Amino acid sequence: MAQEPNTPLGGAEAYTDNSGDNFLWWLATAEPEIIRDCKVDRNRYRITGLIVLGTWLFATLAWVYFFSTTIDNPWAFIPMGFFMGFIILCIDRALIKGINKTNRNKMGPLALRGLLALTIGLFMAQPAVLYLFDREVKMQASIDNEGRKMKKRAQLDSLFAGQKGALENEKAGLQKTLDTKYAEVEKARVAFVSETDGSGGTGKIGISTIALVKKTEYTKLDADFAALKLQTTPKIDSITGLIAGIEVTKKQQEAQFAALLNNGFLTRIEALQNLVASNDAVAFRYYLIVAILMLIELMPVIVKSLLPSGPYEEMVRLTEESERDMAKRNIDRQQGLKRYFNEAAVRADEQAIDAFFEATHQRRVEKMDQLSEKWSGDKYQSFDGLWRKVKNEVLTKQEG
Repeated sequence: MAQEPNTPLGGAEAYTDNSGDNFLWWLATAEPEIIRDCKVDRNRYRITGLIVLGTWLFATLAWVYFFSTTIDNPWAFIPMGFFMGFIILCIDRALIKGINKTNRNKMGPLALRGLLALTIGLFMAQPAVLYLFDREVKMQASIDNEGRKMKKRAQLDSLFAGQKGALENEKAGLQKTLDTKYAEVEKARVAFVSETDGSGGTGKIGISTIALVKKTEYTKLDADFAALKLQTTPKIDSITGLIAGIEVTKKQQEAQFAALLNNGFLTRIEALQNLVASNDAVAFRYYLIVAILMLIELMPVIVKSLLPSGPYEEMVRLTEESERDMAKRNIDRQQGLKRYFNEAAVRADEQAIDAFFEATHQRRVEKMDQLSEKWSGDKYQSFDGLWRKVKNEVLTKQEG
């Protein structure tokens, strides 16, 4: 609801503010009761409020996008984005509220506020840049993920290389033994056949004594080979199964690793860094956009620092000094009343004590007379005993 118009002295034109002005002044941390009377500063603080509003909206959108890269549920990341945007708004308002006429030209406070705003702006620029380079970043992230898969595959190969190599060497040794034995059997068979058909050996056709000897040798070697094959083949099959199991394990771990790969915020940030490092055109625009986005976050501090101070800040200073002086006077008044109360209470207590001793004086004398008469009639009681009774029953004890 609009405020009642101020009626300045001297017949000047009255100003009627509205809810829009009040909202912008609130963003700019201006005091509505004072700013209404400052014609020039009203517009200055509208400008500051608009800058803060723009920064607030930018921070909210950046945080919403940031949380959308890590959370799939919009009912979760949208409220979180607005909440973080509100925190940035509170920080910006605190920063510009601390810049006033007295510290506007001091580099220390301005540098501290600028550093804080720069830090916030640098972080806020990252989600915005990711959004602007969304397609390129996703493509680079896909390439990076494939590189991660290859690296994982190489790591698995290196991890299982010793075990797999030992099994393959054992299998090769068994196979070599089997092949050597088979070569001996084949050589004996060829010698027997060539001896029987006359193509080798003695050159006689038919089964001769030498042919029978070669047949016996061939038969024995063949039987030995069959026994060796029967013994070796299960071992080779077992080793083959173990090697196949290693390959299956590697595939399973590769599949599990691939399932963990994503396009989350950190993955995109790394992809963006790789993209900037490998592409000069992207790098130039990246740094330019980051500078612009950081400037957006710095604008409230910059604007508040650059705009000249007007009567509003002087009125704020005078009002603050007046309130400080009034607070000091109120405290002094309260302290004075407390001191007066304590002094009056002491005086009243002193008067009451005097009245108490005056009222009891006669009775104390009568009490001492009674004790004296009783002492005088008792020949066994000493004067010191009488004095102790007087002290205990008549005299007062000092307050500790």
